[in-house]
Amino acid sequence: MKTYLSRLFLILAAAFSFGGALFAVPAPAGAKLTFRRVFKGSSPELIEINIREDSDVASYEIRQLDEDAGASPFQVGAPLRAKIFDLAAQLHHFQGLDLDVHRKIAYLGEKTFRWESGSEVHEIKFNYTLNPSAAQLLQICEGLARQQEHADLIARRMRYDRLGINDALLQFESDLNRSLLPEPQRLLPMLEQIAGDPKFVDIARQRARSLAERLRHQG
Repeated sequence: MKTYLSRLFLILAAAFSFGGALFAVPAPAGAKLTFRRVFKGSSPELIEINIREDSDVASYEIRQLDEDAGASPFQVGAPLRAKIFDLAAQLHHFQGLDLDVHRKIAYLGEKTFRWESGSEVHEIKFNYTLNPSAAQLLQICEGLARQQEHADLIARRMRYDRLGINDALLQFESDLNRSLLPEPQRLLPMLEQIAGDPKFVDIARQRARSLAERLRHQG
């Protein structure tokens, strides 16, 4: 009898455990922040960055409006993500905000910040803002887009235009000197590859070597 009751208890416990697993509520995913800029007639006309609070993996899309849509993955480190989401929190996750200056200034493209966390969604659009937190967040997001443009250009030149690689490195160096790139160390593997590959012209190899050394010291 005791053996029968023990077996019955184990069967019921297993059934409850299995049923609980079936009906368990999944943990909510981390928040997502989206930055989008649309500026017809510029190059590029569209920039979109998607960053998740709980993942290094982000996505970007940089193109002209008449080109095929399609996002590509890239990495955003935890310290920078923390800064981004702290700024979003300072802006109340874009809820009930009016960021635009509402003055007669040049049109600089429509910018959008969007916050998503579960069923909570807030979005704000503006042309130009004087809000310090919003301006800083805008600088980071646009900087990430510039950084990916450099990474894509250097990668293309490495593959298809070895003689043009030095010009791409000069463009990267110019933005690096102006502190416009949030995580320039992301390009370090490409720079090291160029520096060590005799197929590239010597001036490009020297510049890549110098930039790589600079980024290693910054990191």
